Amino acid sequence: MSQAAIRTFSKQLLKSNKNLLSGVRLKHAAASSTNLKDALERLIPEKQKEIVEFRKAKGSAKVGEVTVDMMYGGMRGIRALVTETSVLDPDEGIRFRGYSIPECQKLLPKANGGEEPLPEGLFWLLVTGEVPTKEQVDAISKEWNERAALPNHVITMLNNFPSNLHPMSQFSAAITALNSESKFAKAYADGVHKSKYWELVYEDSMDLIAKLPTVAAIIYCNLYREGKVPCPIDTSKDWSWNFTTMLGYEEPDFTELMRLYLTIHSDHEGGNVSAHTCHLVGSALSDPYLSFAAGMNGLAGPLHGLANQEVLVWTTKLREQLGGDVSDDQLRDFIWNTLKSGQVVPGYGHAVLRKTDPRYMCQREFALKHLPNDPMFRLVSQLYKVVPDILIDQGKAKNPWPNVDAHSGVLLQYYNMTEMNYYTVLFGVSRALGCLASLIWDRAFGLPIERPKSFDTPHLRKLVGDK
Repeated sequence: MSQAAIRTFSKQLLKSNKNLLSGVRLKHAAASSTNLKDALERLIPEKQKEIVEFRKAKGSAKVGEVTVDMMYGGMRGIRALVTETSVLDPDEGIRFRGYSIPECQKLLPKANGGEEPLPEGLFWLLVTGEVPTKEQVDAISKEWNERAALPNHVITMLNNFPSNLHPMSQFSAAITALNSESKFAKAYADGVHKSKYWELVYEDSMDLIAKLPTVAAIIYCNLYREGKVPCPIDTSKDWSWNFTTMLGYEEPDFTELMRLYLTIHSDHEGGNVSAHTCHLVGSALSDPYLSFAAGMNGLAGPLHGLANQEVLVWTTKLREQLGGDVSDDQLRDFIWNTLKSGQVVPGYGHAVLRKTDPRYMCQREFALKHLPNDPMFRLVSQLYKVVPDILIDQGKAKNPWPNVDAHSGVLLQYYNMTEMNYYTVLFGVSRALGCLASLIWDRAFGLPIERPKSFDTPHLRKLVGDK
């Protein structure tokens, strides 16, 4: 790694530690209630008033400018969405309700004897903006366990899918079919007042998040465990622990990895395909099941949720071609050949980030603790040392640093989850936390149907004065 790259990395760590040790904006949830809905009933009127007053005072203020390149380039950089749950900073990475990943790892409650944050705690934080107590997180675990049962028709459908149907197709289809349980859809058909929308979306969201591990476990067992029936929910276990047990994994470290994985993959502000799609479909007042299923169809794309699979395929191919012990020079030659052939180095670069993805770093720290001598992890570490300098020398990459996908597949494979087609389902289970937390607030704020204006090229040329 070059001296410049080392200095950049050191600055990142220093800045992260400063944020962690000084001036953390710590807002603890009120300890008087362990019920998340009670917390929302307290917060929503306050936030509704805040938004009304803000729009009244600043509703006509302009935020940025839109260029022709932005319109043709996938709307990159257009500031056009409000997402309360998280913000992605190009330099700092993701912040969940203002908290960085290292801060969340320190502040969010953990399982008894565990070291990684519980996803239930992150969900409370995403929904309320407040750091929950252990009692409040335990209450979420208990409530999700109570809501986890699937209707028989969904189980029958899952068990009758052909084995050649992709796991993400099965996952999306099952979520759509769960729409039969939607409290929002039933109440809307009965003419419920719009002031109650958020409560019904909350109920559907809690039900759906509770059921997703069982849906995902049935898919996994049908495809990769010869149709073995997943064990029932254990009411004494947390959400992640029940999930890994249903998948058939008993290793405590794998459960710890899944707690970390489900936490850090949950949200990435509102403009990514899965989050934006869920928000867009929900804006038509489609219920949370239909909205989230639409988001999962976007997550299934190779430019979004399938990326970690592509990284693992590429890394495995590299190791097969170069052998076990690879020198830095051999690695540099392989990377340069990859780039000169018109391909990219998967797992490096990001549409927004301009530094190493903090989600990569926390997975790296997990690997250093639990699997420091694993050959694939050592190769990933070597790539981290070599690739950024090459991409800087090439001069094309705006961000030469690794993203979350550069690491997650290697960790899963270490614990013998080798079925790469399934990895995006894990991503989907996690992404429910962010998408559905946002959807609750979409309805609390009464956001309208999303309908941006579009132009064809002749009208756009006329608009910008191009003869």
